[in-house]
Amino acid sequence: MTLALGMYAIALIIGIYICAASSWWLAAVGLVCMLVGYLYTGGPLPISYTPFGELFSGLFMGFLIILIAFFIQTGDVSSTAILIAIPSGILVGLINLSNNLRDHDGDKAHGRKTMPVVMGRKNALTFMAIMFAFSYLWLVGLVLTGSVTAWILLAFLSIPKAMAAIKGFVGKTQPITMVPAMKATAQTNTFFGLLMAIGLFISYLI
Repeated sequence: MTLALGMYAIALIIGIYICAASSWWLAAVGLVCMLVGYLYTGGPLPISYTPFGELFSGLFMGFLIILIAFFIQTGDVSSTAILIAIPSGILVGLINLSNNLRDHDGDKAHGRKTMPVVMGRKNALTFMAIMFAFSYLWLVGLVLTGSVTAWILLAFLSIPKAMAAIKGFVGKTQPITMVPAMKATAQTNTFFGLLMAIGLFISYLI
């Protein structure tokens, strides 16, 4: 708790500087994010004990962080930025889902109602595969609608990691055997975001 409060204090100091250099509206957003960060594992009913852990982690640690960074740099939030942030939010949520898939048996034994516990391990894995596919198809949709150029499809080079993540969970029940799949899930988010950013940068240059 002391470490957590210390990190909050550091974040608050940095946040004040960022607000002073950009907009004080970020203070309200930041305070909400800090509150959710606490409620995720604290409070009378931690969010992480419910089926909404993936939603909140994806929304605040994936989607919203990108928009905050975009706003700090540009002073605005464009519709294109919102559309591009959506798959990243999904992939961050899937990192949380991979963790809950690993902890399924322990969470169920302790009465936690995480998404895999509520949906069942097999259905949760199917949901993960669907959301992986949705994230990539979303980029195709952005290209077809003219929101971005086809360079953003460089993110498709991260598909092997997504496939490795799904295959790594199939037939596994022991937590230790699912660690490689969890790693692949996190790597999918990293490579997807990096390659997407490279594609956006190339399209800007040309």
